[in-house]
Amino acid sequence: MPRDLVRGLTALLAAVAVPLVVCVLLLPVRGTLSHTNVALILMLVVATVAALSYRWVAVLAALSAAVWFVFFFTAPYGSFIRFDRTDESVTAGLLLVVGLAVSQLARRYTRQNAIATTLQRSLLPHVLPDTSAVRPAFRYVPAEAEVGGDWFDVIPLPGFRTALVIGDVVGHGLHSAVTMGRLRTAVRNFSTLDLPPDELLARLDEVVNQMDVEAGAGQDVNVAATCLYAIYDPVCRSCTMARAGHFPPAMVHPGGRVEILDLPEGPPLGLGGLRFQCVDRQLPEDTQLVLYTNGLVHNRYRDIGAGLKLLCDTLSGVGHDPEKTCEMILKAVLPARRVDDAALLIARTRAFPRDRIAEWDIPPIPAAVPALRAKVLAKLADWSMEETAFTTELILSELVTNAIRHAAPPVHLRLLRETNLVIEVSDGSSTSPHLRYAAEMDEGGRGIFLVAQLAERWGTRFTSTGKVVWAEQPAPSVPVAPVLASTV
Repeated sequence: MPRDLVRGLTALLAAVAVPLVVCVLLLPVRGTLSHTNVALILMLVVATVAALSYRWVAVLAALSAAVWFVFFFTAPYGSFIRFDRTDESVTAGLLLVVGLAVSQLARRYTRQNAIATTLQRSLLPHVLPDTSAVRPAFRYVPAEAEVGGDWFDVIPLPGFRTALVIGDVVGHGLHSAVTMGRLRTAVRNFSTLDLPPDELLARLDEVVNQMDVEAGAGQDVNVAATCLYAIYDPVCRSCTMARAGHFPPAMVHPGGRVEILDLPEGPPLGLGGLRFQCVDRQLPEDTQLVLYTNGLVHNRYRDIGAGLKLLCDTLSGVGHDPEKTCEMILKAVLPARRVDDAALLIARTRAFPRDRIAEWDIPPIPAAVPALRAKVLAKLADWSMEETAFTTELILSELVTNAIRHAAPPVHLRLLRETNLVIEVSDGSSTSPHLRYAAEMDEGGRGIFLVAQLAERWGTRFTSTGKVVWAEQPAPSVPVAPVLASTV
């Protein structure tokens, strides 16, 4: 028999049998106790059950106690208000015991709620990175009762791209907070693989399913969560998005027009086996992307349509500062009675300056590499980055030669200059290079090892037409970050 079924049946029998046993034990002294004394004793029993078992078991025990009380101790109403000195002493003692039991329950609930709140706040980001792609702002407002599982994140990606994430774990309490932390950690780990949003959500869905498998029969309910994952590329000003049962993002155009993006919904996380769909959207510079959870726009006193309309009306009057936009949204849209927690993430997009980008199409012949090196060195001199010329020449020679010899055309080279210098070589093959440790007598196999030693970091990301192999190295003479086109 399954373990959860055994536990349920045991709790059911205890809820019915414990008040019955207490009533039977009180029958011999029935004449010395008033109905008030009996009721207080049964209250103590119910409070004990509530402290030691499930909430529904405590409710069932209260109903059982009421039924057995009527069955065994029904008497004229006057007995409820008839007291003597013995009754008064017993009643005072029982009131004290019940008060202690109730205070212990309240202390236990307060302690668990404090633990859940502290855990959740420690798992949420306290400061978001101000990247070359977006300028972010966020707000998190907990529910009035129990904490929930809302979460968000901003993750810098290679090539000066940025991932925007927001999600919501169904339910409240300590379990939801822990699940939220595990999902946020999983998203950060998957982001290092540089996956497109639909593939990342598919892997996150597997993580949720694995949580259910690990919990096994001891889990009361299955894990259910929603998530929205977006990647913004400031070089081409495109945003790739996918969502798993989450609300679609709102977009505030530079001119003030507000739009709820038409994004395929996708199933919530935890269903398993269903696919997610990506959507690419070109975003003008200074566009504000608004990501939010259901606690901001929906509760039992306001439907989703009214909440979204209020959000759009509020966004139509905001400026370009994400921090001020967050404040305006919380004042105008956040429900007065917060039955669920709410998370809000706003990102103002930036465009990568065109004068910090250099690109070349490479003929698929090894003889083209020397001429390409000369063009790259000239460009580095134009950018006043001669100190990086030696390592850049070695890295691009290796990456371009590998692409020509082992991959498929077209081969393309792109340099991105900002706080770091990024070298990207794209080709039409889906075969990824990997780091090898060549033996002393091997004639080859040291190229990627050399790149890994010279570059600050390197990696591969796959595209719809092939792959991009990139390497990143410091560029100390480059200004810190591009300035927003408009003044805040």
